[in-house]
Amino acid sequence: MGYWNFREVLSRQDKLRRSVYEALRDQLDEYVLQYGLVDSYQNFVNQHVPYPFVEKRELKPRARVPDVEYELHNRFLVIFMEDVIPGAYKKYIRFFDENKVTKENLMRSETVQFSKRYFRNIKLFETTHFSDFLKAMLPVDYALLIQRDPSVKARNRYSLSHFHVRIDWPIADAAEELARELRYIFKDLYEKGENYAEEVQKKFFEYYGFPLTSGGRRTAAIVAAQFLKQVPCISTIYAASSESRAVYRVSERGVSKYILLRLSNTDIENIAESHHSQAETLKKNYLVAEQDDGGIVIFQATYDRTSHARPPEDGKLRELNTEYFWTTVINQSILPKPGIWDKSPLPYSFIYT
Repeated sequence: MGYWNFREVLSRQDKLRRSVYEALRDQLDEYVLQYGLVDSYQNFVNQHVPYPFVEKRELKPRARVPDVEYELHNRFLVIFMEDVIPGAYKKYIRFFDENKVTKENLMRSETVQFSKRYFRNIKLFETTHFSDFLKAMLPVDYALLIQRDPSVKARNRYSLSHFHVRIDWPIADAAEELARELRYIFKDLYEKGENYAEEVQKKFFEYYGFPLTSGGRRTAAIVAAQFLKQVPCISTIYAASSESRAVYRVSERGVSKYILLRLSNTDIENIAESHHSQAETLKKNYLVAEQDDGGIVIFQATYDRTSHARPPEDGKLRELNTEYFWTTVINQSILPKPGIWDKSPLPYSFIYT
């Protein structure tokens, strides 16, 4: 196993922490999909601008994303840790006293607008208004950091501890670390020449399922994901980009990409029929918006790494062949809309149809 442990090898205390973390992560998934996709769609509707739906070719491994920034599309970067990031790493993941979530720091920051009176516990995940607080914080530049609150030893309490968190680890270092892990280099990124080093850096983006031309937040997301392998716990990184019109989730389970997908009434009827359900039931539980000729759902594509993007079984050094794909689609499904409690994702083949 890599940098994090399976439940089976955890103490009962750590198993409980893992359970709490995973339950909160399910909630966080909903919050970020609501803000990143559903609210974004509403921004376009409110401005009477057609929503720029993602095309299926953009979901294929190694796909190119059109180089257009859609200002109405919400964007953010969130790091969610199972434990705490050790202080020694502040040099690379920049969380200091001045960007800690305190009333004083928030008042000083001109980017944060509050509709609610700030009270001390609002940053705790378990409080009633946490989702509102998170929504107010998501537009802030750089990343938000949610981690375990170390002040309460006896409880697994999580809080939004820092905002405006910059990721200051060079891409070259992140790519070098990955290439060493996968045995494409022995020690140094440039040991096989400059061209090889450049190819390795391109593959670093492919490993995380991000286009090579990814902007600041998405690049910061994958650099953070690679860096956080140094912390022996699981972490989840959410990134939303106004260029890709998608929400990315990078975790120990791999990479998922979420988009809004338009379905016709015929599609809806066919999907309902194939899952032995009624079209009305599907509309009620899965459509985030209705249209005259159908509706809109959240579609999730999950990617796994091929053998070329995993450490070799014999542990020997190997040569990089850029032709080989590093990721492959392993799961495609339509998700229940945020807030629906009792429905499961529906498998739906879209990317290669």
